[in-house]
Amino acid sequence: MSEDADVIVVGAGLAGLVATHELTRAGRRVIVVDQESGANLGGQAFWSLGGLFLVDSPEQRRAGIKDSPELALSDWLDSAGFDREREDHWPRQWAQAYVDFAAGEKRRYLHDLGLRLTPTVGWAERGAGTASGHGNSVPRFHLTWGTGPEVVRVFAEPVRAAAERGLVRFRHRHRVDELIVENGAAVGVRGTTLVPSDLPRGVASSREAEGEFTLRAQAVVVTSGGIGGNHELVRRNWPVDRVGPAPTSMITGVPAYVDGRMLQITERAGGSLVNRDRMWHYTEGIKNWDPIWPDHAIRIIPGPSSLWLDATGRRLPAPLFPGHDTLGTLRHILHTGHDHTWFLLTRSIVEKEFALSGSEQNPDITGKDLKLALARVKKGAPGPVQAFLDRGEDFVVRRTLRELVAGMNALEPSTPLDYAQVEREVLARDRAVAHPYSKDLQVMAVRNAREYWPDKLTRVAKPHRLLDPAHGPLIAVRLHVLTRKTLGGLETTLESQVVRPDGEPFDGLYAAGEVAGFGGGGVHGYNALEGTFLGGCIFSGRAAGRALARRLA
Repeated sequence: MSEDADVIVVGAGLAGLVATHELTRAGRRVIVVDQESGANLGGQAFWSLGGLFLVDSPEQRRAGIKDSPELALSDWLDSAGFDREREDHWPRQWAQAYVDFAAGEKRRYLHDLGLRLTPTVGWAERGAGTASGHGNSVPRFHLTWGTGPEVVRVFAEPVRAAAERGLVRFRHRHRVDELIVENGAAVGVRGTTLVPSDLPRGVASSREAEGEFTLRAQAVVVTSGGIGGNHELVRRNWPVDRVGPAPTSMITGVPAYVDGRMLQITERAGGSLVNRDRMWHYTEGIKNWDPIWPDHAIRIIPGPSSLWLDATGRRLPAPLFPGHDTLGTLRHILHTGHDHTWFLLTRSIVEKEFALSGSEQNPDITGKDLKLALARVKKGAPGPVQAFLDRGEDFVVRRTLRELVAGMNALEPSTPLDYAQVEREVLARDRAVAHPYSKDLQVMAVRNAREYWPDKLTRVAKPHRLLDPAHGPLIAVRLHVLTRKTLGGLETTLESQVVRPDGEPFDGLYAAGEVAGFGGGGVHGYNALEGTFLGGCIFSGRAAGRALARRLA
């Protein structure tokens, strides 16, 4: 049977767009297949804050940050904690290659496509408290000017231009159900055509079938994303022995189409699926007052100052501070026997330190509105944060601590807080900020953060007593576990070629992005340093596209 294209790309998210871009640059014919409509081009990346992990960048150097590939690789390996001889074979090599990319060609590659960065560098995953432990030693989170939609645009535009030249055909509302394998090689896909959908981006669409399809090519690239929108699959793979029991309730940080189907389909076809128990879920999730997809959650990207209490009103132990150690914090929370926790803070802290994940929650940066972006340094909460203060069901705002605790108990009556316990934690914390030095490690972390001038200017509030009325009113935020990233996935070589369980390459089959653990089946290991998933999608999609552009006849 004749081929319909040179390559079939399964998934129209960022990794799929990058692979398609690289293939069409070499003149290859590509069919992009996706179960969603064209409104969802770019996938989950469109909703992201648009952060990029870069090493020793001009932006870092201008901010006085001394970074190096050696320091970044050390941080990456300390955080990844690779400990599986078989399953971590390729992830170790991907880690070295990715850090080299982030310290070298990555910025120029994206700049040449038209992507620009904001001048300040953020500090994601500040760490577990030791030099050789998990965490970024220095700030490395480079925010894209235009956030996720701009990252999508710089790849979508050349792909659409290639479509106008006849090199790309989109097959939206085509759900792949099977990989076609002949003589040990992937040569196409079979699946179901779904009824058309005109729903807006991100809204859960119908799975009603209207027909079937078969497509053939010299190779298939799977770029279908992870499992974060499929709670059943998340629970099935949950690392109970390492993290604790899965939460009874979770909210969802990704659209419903992030369903993990292609992981199982590719494994059934003979691909190797590794590190499936490694995943990255956030502990600072809040329910969206204006949801787009089912159980739509927003992550608070916190500064370091909020007092973090468990469901019983006890302070989380050091160094489990906001923004420091996501997985360690998740592990501690789950062992308390409760799914929720609380931030306790002041109006001054929320105005300076609260940022919200997602392109739609940052209209100033997403819309490239410089005047609006500069307003962030002024007094007052950003508009999206104020909207949650006014309408978010997880927020309690009161003048006194007693009134605040009463409001928290009204919101969460199943686990009532003891006022005396909360008061003890607040008074102890307030005593710790009364002096320029302290035994309190969180206060030390706040002061350390303010030594970095961008944080002092825009991100970290001046230490003050929570009960100081000049900084009020008091605010409590109920936090939930929010599903997000799949860190394991399809095992791939450095060219993004899928391998079989025996370690041999799978002819004609490639994978990139989250479905491949962002490279190799788990480039992040156990912990995600990057603060985003974009870089891994770009690097692995690029590797797949370039490898196939070289290899195809």
